[in-house]
Amino acid sequence: MTTHLYRASKLFDGFDFKENICFAVKNGKICFDVDARSDSIKTLSGLIVPGFVDVQVNGGGGAFFNAQQSTACLDKMVSAHGQFGSTALMPTLITDKVDVMKAAADATAQALAQKQRGIVGIHFEGPHLSYPKKGTHSEQYIRPISEQEFAIYARQDIGIKMVTLAPETVPLDDIKRLVALGVKVSIGHSNADFDTAMAALRVGADGFTHLFNAMSAFTSREPGVVGAALWDDNSWCGLIVDGHHVHSASAKLAIRTKQRGKVMLVTDAMPPVGTNDMEFDFFDGRKVIRTGDRLNSTTGELAGSVLDMASAVRNTVNDLEVSLGESLRMASLYPAQYLGLKGKGHLLQGADADFVVLDEQLFSQSTYIAGHQI
Repeated sequence: MTTHLYRASKLFDGFDFKENICFAVKNGKICFDVDARSDSIKTLSGLIVPGFVDVQVNGGGGAFFNAQQSTACLDKMVSAHGQFGSTALMPTLITDKVDVMKAAADATAQALAQKQRGIVGIHFEGPHLSYPKKGTHSEQYIRPISEQEFAIYARQDIGIKMVTLAPETVPLDDIKRLVALGVKVSIGHSNADFDTAMAALRVGADGFTHLFNAMSAFTSREPGVVGAALWDDNSWCGLIVDGHHVHSASAKLAIRTKQRGKVMLVTDAMPPVGTNDMEFDFFDGRKVIRTGDRLNSTTGELAGSVLDMASAVRNTVNDLEVSLGESLRMASLYPAQYLGLKGKGHLLQGADADFVVLDEQLFSQSTYIAGHQI
């Protein structure tokens, strides 16, 4: 049994802040039954927090999942986001050909079989989307669900399965079928009305992808997808807090309105995260250009982000005026609960030893997955 001992001057376990506490990592798990007098204890300065869980990651470290479906690509993504405290990722494939979807599923299955660090499943963002709300997704690949896609969604070797879809383009029976296959159905890139979105929730959809973005807006006579997202107490909403995707007042209103514990931070990150790259190749001969901390396709649309989770936490604390504890829960506990990852998102006795050391300004200093520093 491999054991490492640590002393933390300050630790947030996902629920409470604790000071001058000792813990052990035993076979990748957290244990607080330790001898604080041991000479082998390593002191960790800074704030120890649960590792961040990101349900929407398109790329990082120069790697783009749509461009390269391999374990090497996934490892680059995990390494890039690990610099910023992410310890569990849902690699995200945006709308693409079915062969690319199959290859992405194969890579994810291989990563999980090899126990590759940081990968917990796969998120298919599309291709069953709304044309009017496609955003930067390639229109030529948007399509209904066929048996080819259902065969992918039925796989049992790809971990947690998540599909973002527009419910006005997918029959309720298909949504029921997805849910029966163990797929987490998230509503996004949708121009649905309120009733259509609520009907999808009633048959098992339980999430909303990047709240406010690429979805029908809340208005006085038609609450739209945004209204359904804020009204429903049982679903989760991803929120991109980068200062570009959502106005701070809108984000504050969502956090104030939505059931506590149901708003989670996501990055929607693209390949430049963790690099100095200023552009990358995209679909249909387009490029995505980086201007500061903003990404736009050459056709004008926002195209994901260069956001990392530590920055998302800082922005939530500083710009949205959310408490540090709640901001950290939005980056770890709540997405872990959404995905059903009972051992992640917190640092209670027996939890996975996925944790981050933050400095006083909430920048990541070191990251550990299953007790191993990455």
